[in-house]
Amino acid sequence: MKHGEIQAEDNVSSVVQFVLLGFSNLPNLQGLLIWMFSLIYMIILMGNSLIIVITRLDPALQKPMYFFLANFSLLEICYVSVTLPRILVNLWTQDRSISLLSCAAQMCFFLMLGTAECFLLAVMAYDRYVAICNPLHYPLIMNQKTCIQMAIGSWISGMPVQIGQTCQIFFLNFCNSNKINHFFCDVPPVIKLACGDTFVNEVTMYAVTVVFVAGPFFLILASYSKIISTILKFPTAKGRAKAFSTCSSHLLVVLLFFGSGTITYLRPKSGRSAEVDKLLSLFYTIVTPMFNPMIYTLRNKDVIAALRKLLYIK
Repeated sequence: MKHGEIQAEDNVSSVVQFVLLGFSNLPNLQGLLIWMFSLIYMIILMGNSLIIVITRLDPALQKPMYFFLANFSLLEICYVSVTLPRILVNLWTQDRSISLLSCAAQMCFFLMLGTAECFLLAVMAYDRYVAICNPLHYPLIMNQKTCIQMAIGSWISGMPVQIGQTCQIFFLNFCNSNKINHFFCDVPPVIKLACGDTFVNEVTMYAVTVVFVAGPFFLILASYSKIISTILKFPTAKGRAKAFSTCSSHLLVVLLFFGSGTITYLRPKSGRSAEVDKLLSLFYTIVTPMFNPMIYTLRNKDVIAALRKLLYIK
């Protein structure tokens, strides 16, 4: 197994290949992990693909909420596909080496798609805010053109900054080690391997996290504070329950994704633990995308009805 090559240049060792340690500390569970992650990947692909299909085919789901849900499902497939196939290859071959360029590409796509997910979740919260707090103007505000623009904006908004952040990180010299104690090329464990002063990179990471993670999260909180105050004014308990049910699935996904992601990236360097980082990363990279289709289908009567119609279940 190749563990990377190190070239000496001007008395400074420069890493040209990394090793993703991943789950190498669990040698007796490698076979189980392969089957478990393969099953999870199949569930994610099938579940999210099914949501995309039914939201496109069923006339009852031709609404902005389900348009954004289809975008979110496609995003989840892309997001997971950046990390999970590589994990499976590493487990299957036991060759955990990854080139500098491949590591940079993985990090860049992971950051761009993660940013897109943050913004799309904020857009979905805004959609619910307009639907509940301003229902008479909802068709006018959330028209097709606006929905498409908001979806495209969510997908591309973080690209320039995240490409810049990735370039900034990989312009560093990596001379301490070439072993990344993680299962993919994430920002904190890669920066940890750099030699020299990484203060600017760490400040950049925190600043980008605040803007692209905390920013959308506070927009979601603002939307839901308005939504909840409006729902509580509804005259009937049935009306309040119906309004809450349209928001509960999205709110649960938000808490799972933002909770683990924020703790991972905003936790102080002194309090970091590689094993805790891995566990938290598993939540927002794999566990949340696996549960998202279940959360949105099991808690949404329209989606369940469309699914039964597609599968000819009475």
